[in-house]
Amino acid sequence: MGQPPEDAAQMDVAKTHRFVDATWAESILPTLQEYITIPNQSPGFDPEWQRHGYMDAAVELITSWIRRQEIAHLNLEVLQLAGRTPLICVEVPGDAAETVLLYGHLDKQPPLEGWHEGLGPWTPVIRDGRLYGRGAADDGYAAFAAVTAISALEQQGVPHARCIVLIEACEESGSGDLPAYVDLLQDRLGRPSLVVCLDSGCGNYEQLWMTSSLRGLLNGTLTVRALTEGVHSGAASGIVPSTFRIMRQLLSRLEDERTGLIIPRELHVEIPAERVRQATQSAAALRDDVHEAFPFHGATRPVSDDLAELLLNRTWRPQLEVIGAAGLPSLERAGNVLRPLTTLKLSVRLPPTLDAPRAAESLKQLLEHDPPYGTTVAFESHEQATGWNAPSLEPWLERAVQLASLDFFGKPAAAMGEGGTIPFMAMLGARFPQAQFLITGVLGPHANAHGPNEFLDIATAQRLTACVARVLYEHYQANCR
Repeated sequence: MGQPPEDAAQMDVAKTHRFVDATWAESILPTLQEYITIPNQSPGFDPEWQRHGYMDAAVELITSWIRRQEIAHLNLEVLQLAGRTPLICVEVPGDAAETVLLYGHLDKQPPLEGWHEGLGPWTPVIRDGRLYGRGAADDGYAAFAAVTAISALEQQGVPHARCIVLIEACEESGSGDLPAYVDLLQDRLGRPSLVVCLDSGCGNYEQLWMTSSLRGLLNGTLTVRALTEGVHSGAASGIVPSTFRIMRQLLSRLEDERTGLIIPRELHVEIPAERVRQATQSAAALRDDVHEAFPFHGATRPVSDDLAELLLNRTWRPQLEVIGAAGLPSLERAGNVLRPLTTLKLSVRLPPTLDAPRAAESLKQLLEHDPPYGTTVAFESHEQATGWNAPSLEPWLERAVQLASLDFFGKPAAAMGEGGTIPFMAMLGARFPQAQFLITGVLGPHANAHGPNEFLDIATAQRLTACVARVLYEHYQANCR
């Protein structure tokens, strides 16, 4: 692998556009449609994933497509450590020893109910330029986009750095297997100077969006027990405390039910001035799309009229949602019984720079301390993920993303934080503090990842693929010449 001459080929924007669009139309879309039909739920939702074989089918589909691409010296491996989900590892030597790491995942959220007529989680449907079905946008497209971006440069003889593409299979379960693979590959990964993650969102479908931060996540179950068994409510109510009422008291320690404000100060951080400025700029660009992207029912309105505050709420402030319950019979089976216990599953989104294990300890102390009426209260944390705050962009990357967005979207790039969590990013940020990060994705308004009617906006995915090619080219020009 030698150093290319100073007059090495320049990237042709028009050729890149044509190649990417043709690859998507002729090759990627048909394969993505087949991918949607595979119910390869993440291990956290399908404990029998190995026996079912769906994850292996998805891996085989994607790797078969990668092998058909005309990329010189491409090396593809499917790694599988004992007891862990598989990992696809693609390496393209490129024209310089500098390394770019590109990331995505192929596991899926569960199907859920509520899909519109004619749509379904495992039924691919293209409607109005959007591909509906579980997993295409989150995050099945990523492997195809990453490899196609590299291929677009290869087709033109344009130099790029060494590229490694990692596609994991347990991101939706917290990426628990990924650190073991990163350890296994540490010599091969080296010290990447650029990390490209394709598993994030976009504020609209009109420009390239960079994710500047990701919230952390703390999931756990809170249980209140007052009896050893249920008793007649007519006999016991007024004597035995209701576990549901006690649950309400405990949640009020954590959240102001009138405003949604998380009360403990230790779950908050000081929001960096740059992120406040970005939220203000994004609010001005998105306007009412900040909240109109969500399917409000009836006269329901957002928690604030201040659009920038809404963005800061979803990116830098802790928030609580009750995502599950036990101990409550269905409406059809609910008798006049004072129930012995109530259990709620809590999801607490954490500020990007807050340490998740420390937050879990604080929350356990808050909820279990001094239980009302001497009841048995237990909080068990089941998932902890520290968030991530991007380092400041170096001038070359700032220039690269702006050029890419103007070339392929016709508008400048924009940046804002995301409310979701990508556990991989905090880990990589700690392991590669010298790296620059481009975190982006296709999950825009109404795309509804994790919910019913999830879709991939095809034109956005095509443009984003081309943008990645441009960033890889600019990375080489700035770091490898």
